[in-house]
Amino acid sequence: MLFERLKASRTGEKESESEREARVRIATAVVLLETAHADDEFDEAEQSRIMDMLGKRFGLDEESVHALMEAADEHRVRSIDIWHYTELINNNFSVDEKLGIIDMIWQVIYADGRLDKYEDYLVHKLSRVLHIPHDKMIEAKLRHLPKEE
Repeated sequence: MLFERLKASRTGEKESESEREARVRIATAVVLLETAHADDEFDEAEQSRIMDMLGKRFGLDEESVHALMEAADEHRVRSIDIWHYTELINNNFSVDEKLGIIDMIWQVIYADGRLDKYEDYLVHKLSRVLHIPHDKMIEAKLRHLPKEE
């Protein structure tokens, strides 16, 4: 369904605001889920963090967040790559909103208290694809480093 809408938008067919918003929500959730799965571990802390952030970011209730997560995970699993999702984000989000996505990515990465090399690679790649300057990506990382006890 997302792909049909994506094709429609490329061929000039008019898409409703609600359809555009649904595509952007799914794209955001796919990127966050892909980040969570980068280290081949998707735990409850990561899932909870993603659900909380999506609910706040898009003003969704718990049931809507669950539906979004299911749809996004289905897209993530079926997708060859996530780069067309980042294109949706680039085309629909301001620089500040994309910085918010990078911030959310770091929160997902550090949900388990550590940075895996695959997560590190992915966040750097996503930052470049989303046209986020390296220093801004590092600032977001530093905001979410686990606190030493």
